[in-house]
Amino acid sequence: MALEHSPESPGRDRPALVLGVGAFAQSLMRALRADGARPTAYLTRDYAHHGPSLEGPCIDHRIVPDPCDWIRRERPEVIVPMSIEWALKPWTDAFLAMRPPLLCATGEGLRIERERDFARELCARHDIPFPRSWFAPTRAAAEAVVRREDRPFVLKNPLCSPTSPIHTIVCESVADTLAWLPTLDDSEGIFLQEYLGRREAGHIALVSGGEIHSLVTNQEYKRAFDGNLGIVAGAPLGGLVERDPGDRHGLARALLHPLLPWFREVGFSGPIQVTGILHENRWHVLEYNVRLGVTSGPMIARMLANPLETFARCARNQPVAPRWNPDLRFGCNLTFAGYGYPYTRLAGPKVPVFVDGTPTCDVWWQEVEQRPDGQLVATGHRIADVAALAPTLPEAIDTAYANIRRIRSLGAYYRTDVGQSLWPPGT
Repeated sequence: MALEHSPESPGRDRPALVLGVGAFAQSLMRALRADGARPTAYLTRDYAHHGPSLEGPCIDHRIVPDPCDWIRRERPEVIVPMSIEWALKPWTDAFLAMRPPLLCATGEGLRIERERDFARELCARHDIPFPRSWFAPTRAAAEAVVRREDRPFVLKNPLCSPTSPIHTIVCESVADTLAWLPTLDDSEGIFLQEYLGRREAGHIALVSGGEIHSLVTNQEYKRAFDGNLGIVAGAPLGGLVERDPGDRHGLARALLHPLLPWFREVGFSGPIQVTGILHENRWHVLEYNVRLGVTSGPMIARMLANPLETFARCARNQPVAPRWNPDLRFGCNLTFAGYGYPYTRLAGPKVPVFVDGTPTCDVWWQEVEQRPDGQLVATGHRIADVAALAPTLPEAIDTAYANIRRIRSLGAYYRTDVGQSLWPPGT
């Protein structure tokens, strides 16, 4: 039986649930509360609880391992997940049986992110450019593909999950690819995707009521250090978004709209994010995600004048009409990274985190905790995200940097070149 709660009743108590931790949960809770919701966080991981606790009630999964009773009792107007890990939980079947207002695709629609080879096949069926790719069941089979094709590959896990045995490795030469293959855990196989360069960008839209509604074009700074040097980090070190309902850069036209018949066929509703690469003057799909994104999502929620209504209607596969805060056209997100990041095997002590003065833009806390005396200390590798929105991109970038310079912690750093490369999309 579906949970009944009308998104058209602004005068009523309007509970909302965010599944996640850290900056994502904190920022979504604040945006939803500002739009009239009563948000709660279901903390899905064992860290990064401080930020969400500043915005509203939190439920720790270690204490309440199954959120279904809370959902039945509170009847949230919308449930916003940080990742697709909800689909792998022991309570998933009971959760879906309630037909909850989940801002994420389910069933067949979930496969576009979960199964990389399914996304490749889907693109082939709808004539969408996709890098040449192979599924290899073993390291030996993968090596045979690389030697036969004599080209570099991006190495990925065939199934997308936060606990995947392989996290994406971008190889820019054949020698790089062959060097990495022996180190991989091939228990789920290896997905090899042809390397097509660095001219990468993304586009995020909502699919609801059988229609595609473009939201933003985005760019993530995925490498660890200035100049786009270092390894591809587990999460971006920075990001830019441009309000783009008209798809100014053409990613949605090339990589999303050809899928509209499939979206309608499977009853897809929720966010769809495509990451593309510009190769030989054509956008090619790198991957699809069925969530708002941990860096872009918070900025989208703040740019919208009606995030609660928009997300709630999308979660029910109803027609949506996003409205925008008129002065917020661009956003810049910077990560304040702690000791050892992105080499997460390096662990440091709980060093203090200092903030000089009052921030003039959003500061969302990641892996920190607060001591009884009020002092913040770092508890992990990503300390905070700083997000600024403005009418122009230079204003957003300047504001973000002015605020991240207020934060200090021993051994911490941030990229100083976000906005100086990779933008506009296709650069």
